Amino acid sequence: MNCAACNREFKLSPGERLSFRETCESCDADLHCCVNCAHYDPGAHNDCREPSAEHVRDRKRANRCDWFQPGDRAGGDGTGRAQSLDALDALFKK
Repeated sequence: MNCAACNREFKLSPGERLSFRETCESCDADLHCCVNCAHYDPGAHNDCREPSAEHVRDRKRANRCDWFQPGDRAGGDGTGRAQSLDALDALFKK
């Protein structure tokens, strides 16, 4: 699993669970949160592919979702979105 905030890699054993209060040692971001979950999908209803999951208001903050499973998507510093927007601007010559 990678921290969605700083992309630090965490090695988890199969079946290992994160506590609700676990934080990243590098950036102090919450780890047991939607953006670090395998079910997180911004395009899905409620931003989650797990239909039984309850609505979570702040997806970057710790929550007590029982459906949480560590995801494998890479995080980062947010520059990817900015680079994508720059590429679109260049494409459409804004």
